[in-house]
Amino acid sequence: MRNPFGVMDVPDPNDEEVMLFAGSTTLEGSADDENAKSWCTADNGGQHDMIEGPWSSRWNGGADPTIAGDAANKWKQGRAEARTTGERVYLQFDWDSGARKDLIDARREGPQRLVGKYINLSNPAITRPWIGLIVNNQRIDGRWTQGRLDFRR
Repeated sequence: MRNPFGVMDVPDPNDEEVMLFAGSTTLEGSADDENAKSWCTADNGGQHDMIEGPWSSRWNGGADPTIAGDAANKWKQGRAEARTTGERVYLQFDWDSGARKDLIDARREGPQRLVGKYINLSNPAITRPWIGLIVNNQRIDGRWTQGRLDFRR
């Protein structure tokens, strides 16, 4: 296993589909971005001087068929943890009160940009490209092929 969480690895985290998505998708990290306003309710331990550690996560753009009444425009919130290994950043996150889990395996492209893919650990047939922008140690803006996948502290 490549990832530090001891779960299934993301297959081919920098394949052609990921690179095409990354080449056509940007995140600005602006003050009016959807992720700029604090939305997390979890206490993630205050100020942090690195991206590793606990986060809150949320995503939209797809409906989870295991959640009654879910829709693509609804945010699915949960907990997350970030770990780094060399140039790679791993973000494991959950939603639906921890019933569903994912793992992102991303490569750093400079100090702020992350490019990779996630795997749905609850249904490993689901993998999608993802890009992220480390705005600061309290905020990572993220986008996948159908919507947002953000992290906050």
